[in-house]
Amino acid sequence: MRDEEAPRLEFLNGKPGAKALSDGNHGRIIEWLTRRCVHADPGHWLFAGQGLRIGTHRKGNARPDGSLAPIDTFVGQGEWASPDGVLMVVEVTSYDEDTDRRDRVEKPRAYAETSIPVYLLIDRDTCEVKVHSQPDGVRYEQVVTVPFGKTVELPDPVGIELDTEPLKNWVR
Repeated sequence: MRDEEAPRLEFLNGKPGAKALSDGNHGRIIEWLTRRCVHADPGHWLFAGQGLRIGTHRKGNARPDGSLAPIDTFVGQGEWASPDGVLMVVEVTSYDEDTDRRDRVEKPRAYAETSIPVYLLIDRDTCEVKVHSQPDGVRYEQVVTVPFGKTVELPDPVGIELDTEPLKNWVR
């Protein structure tokens, strides 16, 4: 297997797992969202692929597709950084068999346990955006689902209104 074909590894809920590599549309979605976030607050950045220590009692590590945080949040930290200061994590579904378990079940739970305020799932399989918020240490108490093409509010501390119409251009 060539390096560019190797999956990225994560350690969720005490178990190792593989995350599929991104395709061009996946990267374009992250670029689009980064621009929206920086436009809303130039003091923040959507860090692509920054490893985070997540879960209770440091059970795991995850590499979200994006982590929205103030620009100096990860300065001086290594590959697996503290999630302190992260306002939102973002996952864009990949076209692989583990997406359902990983992005729709395990990651929302792990991010809520870590008290990350907002989890944004851009689901290319269902052509929906799911905004998870109000973590209670176990799960997100609020989940808002909208189809691509609608506007959705990313709640505080993110505080961005997001028009999802462009997402229609980056699905199969």
